Amino acid sequence: MEVSITDEIAGIVTLDPDRLSELKAFNDTKAGVKGLVDEGVTKIPSLFHHPPDKFVKASNLGNTEHTIPVIDLAKLGEDPSTRQEVIGRIREASETWGFFQVINHGIPVGVLNELIDGVCRFYEQDTEVKKELYTRDQMKPFVYNSNYDLYSSPALNWRDTFMCYLAPNPPKPEDLPAVCRDILLEYGTYVMKLGISLFELLSEALGLHPDHLKNMGCAEGLLSLCHCYPACPEPELTMGTTKHSDCCFLTVLLQDHIGGLQVLNQNMWIDIPSVTGALVVNIGDLLQLITNDRFKSVEHRVLANLKGPRISIACFFRAGLKSSPKLFGPIKELVSEDNPPKYRETTVAEYVAYYNAKGLDGTSALQHFRI
Repeated sequence: MEVSITDEIAGIVTLDPDRLSELKAFNDTKAGVKGLVDEGVTKIPSLFHHPPDKFVKASNLGNTEHTIPVIDLAKLGEDPSTRQEVIGRIREASETWGFFQVINHGIPVGVLNELIDGVCRFYEQDTEVKKELYTRDQMKPFVYNSNYDLYSSPALNWRDTFMCYLAPNPPKPEDLPAVCRDILLEYGTYVMKLGISLFELLSEALGLHPDHLKNMGCAEGLLSLCHCYPACPEPELTMGTTKHSDCCFLTVLLQDHIGGLQVLNQNMWIDIPSVTGALVVNIGDLLQLITNDRFKSVEHRVLANLKGPRISIACFFRAGLKSSPKLFGPIKELVSEDNPPKYRETTVAEYVAYYNAKGLDGTSALQHFRI
């Protein structure tokens, strides 16, 4: 059953009637942000206006201090000492940046390029074709809409998104659009394999058995979000994606060449440049929670851009919302009398429900679960 607007906003915010009317009108077009651009909009609607951000952008981007690590996974197979060097770099990146990029990760560049092309093909389809798939019912196998938190966020983001779970139960091929069906399913298989390898390395970086995080269920589910950020006529007034951290254990992101992704580090926005063939990996809220703040789920954002469309595909490792009532809390091997648990136990479904209800308001959902 389609989630009604009343259900979606109940208990979240009390909206001004004029704003609610504008939001409903935008949603009812079922054409998203790309629909506005296709109509030739030159002034963006006030619904998309964001207040200025208080943090500065790092000016000296030639300085390696302002560059997130790029880690070569090909070195894992060389010898034990090189493997330990890779694990050490992952540990340092996870504890400080919360972000790193990986190269030689086992996914062919041709697959990455075809996925970006496939997602682009979806958004370039005729609006009437896409309208048939537009929904706010999160339980459908394929969900396409604009701004999942349309009725709860303070300001809308200049992007459209489609999402589907790729694991543990991939959608039936007929539930996916033909223009990107095959490549989405193929990519899901590759990313799941990469994710399991990354969880092994992260487990070792924590001083745990390589299978520890996998056995906890961190790699149980894989949710893909395929974003389109159309060219924006007034990028200084809005955001592609508001400042946020990710609601998962781990994110693997493929971004195209346009750029705009930034991570907050020491109160400065640092660009995460597009590296050919690389994937961006970042720690999610749930991994920060179970590592008791050892690994950092760091805030990041995407700038709106005069160029476009920018395409990115984020794959989130987290159990599905229909998953078991399994509780996740700080790993007992990582807590002690001197380092007691900082979070209460929670289920993935409870965490996600709180995160979604709060919307992308620029604050971390983790605070709600602190002891």
